[in-house]
Amino acid sequence: MTMDALADAATLRTRAIATKSSFYLAMRILEPARRDAMFAIYAFCRAVDDIADDEGDRAVRRAALDQWRADLDELYAGRIRARVSFLAEPVRRFRLDRNDFESVIDGMAMDVEEDICAPEWDKLELYCDRVASAVGRLSVRAFGLAETEPSVDYELPTGPKLLAYHLGRALQLTNILRDLDEDAARGRLYLPREALESAGVTTFAPHAVLSHPSLEDVCAPVVARAREHYDQADLVMAGLPKRAVKAPYIMAAGYRSILDNLSARGFSPPRAPVRASRLKVISAFLRHAFT
Repeated sequence: MTMDALADAATLRTRAIATKSSFYLAMRILEPARRDAMFAIYAFCRAVDDIADDEGDRAVRRAALDQWRADLDELYAGRIRARVSFLAEPVRRFRLDRNDFESVIDGMAMDVEEDICAPEWDKLELYCDRVASAVGRLSVRAFGLAETEPSVDYELPTGPKLLAYHLGRALQLTNILRDLDEDAARGRLYLPREALESAGVTTFAPHAVLSHPSLEDVCAPVVARAREHYDQADLVMAGLPKRAVKAPYIMAAGYRSILDNLSARGFSPPRAPVRASRLKVISAFLRHAFT
């Protein structure tokens, strides 16, 4: 099989994986090369996230993540293994930083090493940076917000870096609030310890916390911090080229609507599933599709 044929097959595989993403419409709006790069970034994140969420032996999962590290080492050394061939063209074309892929794996490793329960805000910040803002740092390059000439280093300009910082955290905090029950089923609780203690919750056992009468008070500062990050991301995007922020605008619109719907529903049991507002996502799509 030729290299072109391999690249085409890789694109088809990553596209099929990306169709399951909440961000698929936002990715589809991009020009073909940028769209395919986002499909590849998402496929990588999906692969390592599946390892983190697997309930098998921790040593086996740790080894699986280490294998991804080794594959990335080979890729950046110019020796492309079959499993990571789908990343080769996006890495070359958009100068995707090896360190950001490594950070994503480090975030997944945090879930492999232990079932995270009531982390302090500092630890939660580190987790969000690794599993979300690092993905943002990869993504802003694919969006066209960073220099891609081979002569420059991997340092991101301030605007794109801040967008990855704020929007990544906003999306991840929204995920945490949306997935409380799903995470508890895995023995995990990402709500910050300080918020629990401030609300008078003395247990950190996931299911006990989720049935506690003060859960609304625990979630309130997480909601507030997520909203602050959305607002800051909006301010950053307002100062960036419109053509390059159409995808993150759509992502933010969809997930902000999830946060709004979660707040309207409340967090006390029973917690009905919450999804993005199709109207708000479509409105954002129409607003930015032709910029």
